[in-house]
Amino acid sequence: MDASEYPHMQGGASSSSSSCRAADAAAWDAVKQQKRQRCQGSSSGDKVGSCTESNSFKASEAELQNFDSGEIEEEDYYIDDEDEGCYDDDNEGSDYEFDESDFNQQLADKFDDLDLPPGVEASVPWLQKAATDDGPGNFKSMSEIEDEIGKKYKFFKQFDTVEDFSDHHYANKPVGKAGKEWTKRIQHDWKLLENDLPASIYVRVSENRMDLLRAVMIGPQGTPYHDGLFFFDAQFPASYPASPPTVYYHSGGLRLNPNLYACGKVCLSLLGTWEGHGCEKWNSAHSTMLQVLISIQALVLNEKPYFNEPGYETYANNASGQRTALEYNDTTFQYSCRTMLYSLRRAPQHFEDLVAGHFRERGRAILAACKYYMEGNKVGSVVPDEDDEDKELESANAEGSSSGVKPKNNQVDLRAGAGVVRPASFKTNMEVLFEELLMEFNVKGADTKKFCAEKLKKSQPAAA
Repeated sequence: MDASEYPHMQGGASSSSSSCRAADAAAWDAVKQQKRQRCQGSSSGDKVGSCTESNSFKASEAELQNFDSGEIEEEDYYIDDEDEGCYDDDNEGSDYEFDESDFNQQLADKFDDLDLPPGVEASVPWLQKAATDDGPGNFKSMSEIEDEIGKKYKFFKQFDTVEDFSDHHYANKPVGKAGKEWTKRIQHDWKLLENDLPASIYVRVSENRMDLLRAVMIGPQGTPYHDGLFFFDAQFPASYPASPPTVYYHSGGLRLNPNLYACGKVCLSLLGTWEGHGCEKWNSAHSTMLQVLISIQALVLNEKPYFNEPGYETYANNASGQRTALEYNDTTFQYSCRTMLYSLRRAPQHFEDLVAGHFRERGRAILAACKYYMEGNKVGSVVPDEDDEDKELESANAEGSSSGVKPKNNQVDLRAGAGVVRPASFKTNMEVLFEELLMEFNVKGADTKKFCAEKLKKSQPAAA
């Protein structure tokens, strides 16, 4: 840009252009003053803070003084007036208010993607981030988190009411108009659940939606479901108790029982989803929600669920049927482990504390069972305690050394009597599940020291 393009900047101009030049000079003085304010406001004596333009334009004091002669081109500060009019001295600069905080934020935004040397951000005011409540000083330690999980689990009620169930399976399905008898009967069910629930079943009901109920049951010991958490959503229809409640199982897409479908259907005579006779069917005068939950836990989550399939019970007394039942248990336990991971990573609403606390407490036993089954033992069999196992091994070694007979291997395949050897895929799949469970249980604060030490010991030779 040439100064000759602006008549009011050329020497030897007329008196009218001289007046414009005087106004022009005053405008440039305002520009210089604003320029100095920006440089001084951004940082005192810091070279990084003294750069105020995106093109890294640096203006020295000498360069600022040369603006009047047009030696430095700075289009941003020129007004291209087609009529070659003068600047309005009364308006120029008087309405402009310099906002240092906004200006500093704009500067900081330009450096967001730059990898600055250590210490630079701390020395430049406008690169420093405002302190927030999420700072390192406000983070809880792992021990504090674990203690909090333990306390919440300890005081988790077996039965309680909640305000809403936004993630309930039937949340978007209104029950319709119901009478006073419906309300009274449901309140009666609530009272039974509050007083008579087994220790391994927990229930939440909704204050705003009396038709909704959520229950979780812990898988019984001695079954392939042991220590697992199984969630069910129920809805009382407007015709309740003339009609049984509708129940949905949170399957995670897995069918781990002939009565529990991957789609969430619960197949049970008491619910009217399967044929039944006599007391197996729903009775409006005597049947209750408590009865439904106990039936699911006792009749569905049993030791050999394979025989729950209609017609399969006839094979329970022959070797072929027993072999198939054991294979079914192997698959069921793998699905149960996957269900544990599903619950840990996405705990149903109002049961987050139970999930965290339960697996914190039972994580060690679950991992021990996984190891025990991978060694060839039957799924659902009692896993010996570590102390008992060490005593048995010492006793066997002592007997072997005194008699000269080699002690028996404690890790025998209890399935050998059925003449079946597990496929290699069982151990492969369990090893993957074991690692995932170990990681999740660690997060919840479970006692996993033994397993972590074993894992570290195995990895050391490979690293060497």
